[in-house]
Amino acid sequence: MSLKNFILSKLFLKNLGFAIVIFVGAVMILLIWMNFYTRHGQARPVPDFIGLTIEQTAKLAKKSKLRYEVIDSIYTIAVPRGCIAEQNPKPGFKVKKWRNVVLTINAFHPEMVAMPNLVDLPKRQAILLIESSGLETGLLKYRPDLSIDVVIDQQYNGKNIREGDSLQKGSVIDLVLGKGLSNQRTSVPDLLGMKLDPAKNKILVSSLNLGTFVYDNTIKKGTDTINAFVYKQNPEFKSDATLQLGSSIYLWLTVDAAKRKVDSSRIVSDSIPAATISDTKSN
Repeated sequence: MSLKNFILSKLFLKNLGFAIVIFVGAVMILLIWMNFYTRHGQARPVPDFIGLTIEQTAKLAKKSKLRYEVIDSIYTIAVPRGCIAEQNPKPGFKVKKWRNVVLTINAFHPEMVAMPNLVDLPKRQAILLIESSGLETGLLKYRPDLSIDVVIDQQYNGKNIREGDSLQKGSVIDLVLGKGLSNQRTSVPDLLGMKLDPAKNKILVSSLNLGTFVYDNTIKKGTDTINAFVYKQNPEFKSDATLQLGSSIYLWLTVDAAKRKVDSSRIVSDSIPAATISDTKSN
């Protein structure tokens, strides 16, 4: 039988038809299995676990049909001890049912660190050393001295603290700085549109203190505090406005984009520009 006659024979066409049906059926079964395995169209937003206890986390994860795993611990004052401090994926990120959420818990017992020697360091260098040591910068206190913005004393809870003393990680260190022998003043920084941490850093670099900060009623969960920006400050920013060194600035924060009243002639960034300090005569 010739090849042409074999291809046109009923036996060949019958077997070819069976092969096509089997191939199409296999592809359909594979697509159905892949759709079931990947749960196509069943993605759900990850809830906010920040600030929850392990018991609360377990209940919320079960309710949201997700799994969770605590892989690490850190120490922070942002949430109570033993509560969730970080999570991955972030709240609101969409994942499939029963996927794993990786959590970091706030340690019950904070890590201890040694107090560095900040005396005679310029303010900016002292702040960087405080942060790199696992501590936090508190108040900037000024007193007359030959130096300007140089550390005279380092204090913890209102008392001088020595180099090498053991402190809990995250402890707040106040700095006593020289303000010169004349009436030194510093420009009021422009903080509108900035998030809290960059705004605080800018205040410190400007030789000022963060007085208090207030969240408005749009702040309802942990991620809102992270995304909140300054919409009001007191004293207000003016190009010629100045304050005495060590004065306080008060902030109001929100996540309401309608309150982002930023002058179009300037660009607000989270960078830390150098502070401008000038001498003025006493009133």
